[in-house]
Amino acid sequence: MQLAVDTLAFLAVVAFLAGGIDAMAGGGGLLTLPAMLASGVPPVAALATNKLQSAVGTSSAFYTYWRAGHVDLRRFALPALAAFAGSALGATAVQHVSSAFLAALMPVLLIAMGLYFLLAPAMSDVDRHSRLGRWGIALIVAAIGFYDGFFGPGTGSFLTLVLVALGGLGLVRAIANTKLLNLSTNIAALLAMVAGGHVLWLLGAVMALANMAGALLGARLAIRFGGKGVRPLLVVMSFALTAKLLADPANPLWTWL
Repeated sequence: MQLAVDTLAFLAVVAFLAGGIDAMAGGGGLLTLPAMLASGVPPVAALATNKLQSAVGTSSAFYTYWRAGHVDLRRFALPALAAFAGSALGATAVQHVSSAFLAALMPVLLIAMGLYFLLAPAMSDVDRHSRLGRWGIALIVAAIGFYDGFFGPGTGSFLTLVLVALGGLGLVRAIANTKLLNLSTNIAALLAMVAGGHVLWLLGAVMALANMAGALLGARLAIRFGGKGVRPLLVVMSFALTAKLLADPANPLWTWL
């Protein structure tokens, strides 16, 4: 698929912003996915390419948090494996779903995820007692992993919420360990999408470099200032991109309605 230079530049800027926001609060896919769809990228190819750029960006954020000592590899190794398995299943399943159905479903899911980010309560930065052990968290994370492989946006926020509410972690530590889990889901989904031949490599490489730069900046800002104040910006930008997507009268959603 050939994309104009200005389209590549636009998607690179979106990927940079998404990388920074994702490293601070999760939800970067709420920007990159609708931006690619609005630029004419087919749904499954958009999902596959989003996994490529997201995997690179998440790996850079994970490395930054790990270097700062916020990642507990021993505690979250089992949940990371569960996340990998769930995501691989989800990414395999989505490749067998009709493109028209996905094109109609994605704007609905994007709006739902945007509302979740807008209405979800703030999370504490104070560590508390864990309510679930590794196996309980692993089962929940496997289900979230399936969602990430199948669709994706909002996964980082869901994982962070689980680690705060059920794992007892403070916000910064939860975000840091979320990057380990999210990196696992991204790699699993990417491998499944590569096997299916759906990745747009040039677009993915451009967005990956931009996402990585944004993620490095966002992780450093989150470690220093926390992730407060990012969600409203994410929701506004996500809704604007989704509105552009829905403005296309050829969107299958309008035919179904």
